[in-house]
Amino acid sequence: MDNASILIADDDQAIRTVLTQALTRIGMDVRSTGNAATLWQWVERGEGDLVITDVVMPDENGLDLLTRIRKVRPDLRVIVMSAQNTLLTAVKASERGAFEYLPKPFDLAELVQVVRKALMARSEGRVPAQAEISEEELPLIGRSPAMQEIYRVLARLMATDLTVMIAGESGTGKELVARALHDYGKRRDGPFVAVNMAAIPRELIESELFGHEKGAFTGATARSSGRFEQARGGTLFLDEIGDMPIEAQTRLLRVLQEGEYTTVGGRSAIQADVRIVAATHRDLRQLIRQGMFREDLFYRLNVVPIRLPPLRERKEDIPDLVRHFLALAQREGLPEKSIDGAGMQRLTAYNWPGNIRELENLVKRLVALYSEEVIGAATIDEELLDNPAGADEEASDKSENLSDAVERHLRAYFAAHGDNLPPAGLHDRILREIERPLIMLSLDATKGNQLKAASMLGLNRNTLRKKIRDLGIPVVRGAR
Repeated sequence: MDNASILIADDDQAIRTVLTQALTRIGMDVRSTGNAATLWQWVERGEGDLVITDVVMPDENGLDLLTRIRKVRPDLRVIVMSAQNTLLTAVKASERGAFEYLPKPFDLAELVQVVRKALMARSEGRVPAQAEISEEELPLIGRSPAMQEIYRVLARLMATDLTVMIAGESGTGKELVARALHDYGKRRDGPFVAVNMAAIPRELIESELFGHEKGAFTGATARSSGRFEQARGGTLFLDEIGDMPIEAQTRLLRVLQEGEYTTVGGRSAIQADVRIVAATHRDLRQLIRQGMFREDLFYRLNVVPIRLPPLRERKEDIPDLVRHFLALAQREGLPEKSIDGAGMQRLTAYNWPGNIRELENLVKRLVALYSEEVIGAATIDEELLDNPAGADEEASDKSENLSDAVERHLRAYFAAHGDNLPPAGLHDRILREIERPLIMLSLDATKGNQLKAASMLGLNRNTLRKKIRDLGIPVVRGAR
């Protein structure tokens, strides 16, 4: 790396000076310019061992220049800098062959380290396929430092099939990240299939994931494909993975280890051709300590961990998010609205326990319910005071009866299938799913006394014994 030739292009004189001084101090030969044309002349003449370029320059976009550089000198490493700081910039820089993308303002020590790595790395010598993406299509909003790191990680993952684990509180946008990995990744032409583990009854999960054969269990009147088969060639998003039953975890681990699976009741192995992206709002390491989640499965899923920060850790993104949601509401036919400076300060000061989902719902209410075109702090204060976090959920929980709870759960289950129908045999499987906890709690209440439990349930004792055996319910005398 001694006397390596570094070419810098940035229209900001101060940045050129700082970079030149820092790289010269470690023995680099540095030349800098404020325009793309001069940089292109140097590259065309075969000069330079490494390029550092800004995206926005007076005569040409640095990303377009990057494409031309890769065509004439595919082995020349290029580091891209940008103050635009969006997922779009990071993805395009990665897809067009940048060695690294650095958002401005950057850490000088980090840049020097990246320069060293770029000079030591062996180039693959290929030009990645470009994906034309518009800013409006991007699912992630925000330019905070926390989001910048996520963009950089996502950009590196687009060309891979690595398994990803997304952790974050409810409402932080975990599915949006999963969709971004799919929509801008190598499997973008395949299906994106999302499964919410928390919305599927325990007895149905294996059939949901892997499918079943005709006659595999009571009610299985026809063969049904599972989500692994439906996602073939694409991405399988396993949301709320922490709610997966331990039995299903064992089968999922086998798929990740061997790359194949069998349907419930099937004998032939089927090749698994999916990228797995998992997500959770729970502490999986705590679940491992409690014996509720397999440690070996955790390490198989946690190949690339991504932590989504809660909104309270990225408050500088709130104005961008608010403007985005206001624009969405207008496109949906609602009137055009804006929020004044004092109102935006109120929104930025609030802690948002419901995260981005809570913010989006508030913006929708403001647009739909208030007549003023410019919404101020007083209106926002009124909304935040009238809708304390979690109040609606708590109220619904207190007033919800068993029938309502079952209906809510089943609605989520049907919604999890999108345009597809659940596998055949749903009636018997749902009744079995409800029957198991009912008998378990009855036995718990009677301290394992089957005679008392049968009497309470209104069942014959022999019928109860058969159900206990069929459902695999452990019975312990003196329990509770």
